[in-house]
Amino acid sequence: MMSSNPTSSACGVAGFYRNGYRANLVENWLPTLDGVVSRLREGISVADIGCGHGHSTLLMARAFPSSRFFGFDTHEASIMEARRHAEEEGLGGQARFSLAKADEFADQQYDLICFFDVLHDLGDPVAAARHAMEVLAPGGTIMLVEPFAHDHAAGNMTLTGQLYYAASTVICCAHAISEGGHMVLGAQAGEARLTDVFRKAGFTHFRRAAETPFNMIFEVRR
Repeated sequence: MMSSNPTSSACGVAGFYRNGYRANLVENWLPTLDGVVSRLREGISVADIGCGHGHSTLLMARAFPSSRFFGFDTHEASIMEARRHAEEEGLGGQARFSLAKADEFADQQYDLICFFDVLHDLGDPVAAARHAMEVLAPGGTIMLVEPFAHDHAAGNMTLTGQLYYAASTVICCAHAISEGGHMVLGAQAGEARLTDVFRKAGFTHFRRAAETPFNMIFEVRR
């Protein structure tokens, strides 16, 4: 999740999501994307947008040593922390981290672009999706991971949903507004609104590939 908040907040966000990614990302989520794991094993370029402290990036880098990983975030202290983690784990040559906005990160013609619990925080998620379209290699895949939510509020009155609504009000929506708030999705956007973001950006394939009680995982392609 991208954050312009103080470092303590960024640490909290990184810690909140880290264990879920450790439990699910490599073993359960990536295999649900058509053909992606085999390509990662062969060696491709991967972008992790809103990488924070780099936990998601480094989990993939460790699992797929033939691929190259690029993490981007707007929070300088988080990027420094991600670089430190990479060096400690001996992955500094395989995973690189840079300051960049979600709609401005460098074009490496990525075969896989990941948005881990970040799209709903952005002031202009459609612009981020359009940029992803521009820098996505032919045949490439977008992996979108978002907090679990039904399309209507009545379906989200669970303990998890209430937690996410609270976080959405205090953190997610506030962050999107701080970036101009073209479309303030919040943490309970639901599949229909997320689909609409990528349709507006020009994508034609949007599939829910997996879910947990806490996350929805989508495969997006041209």
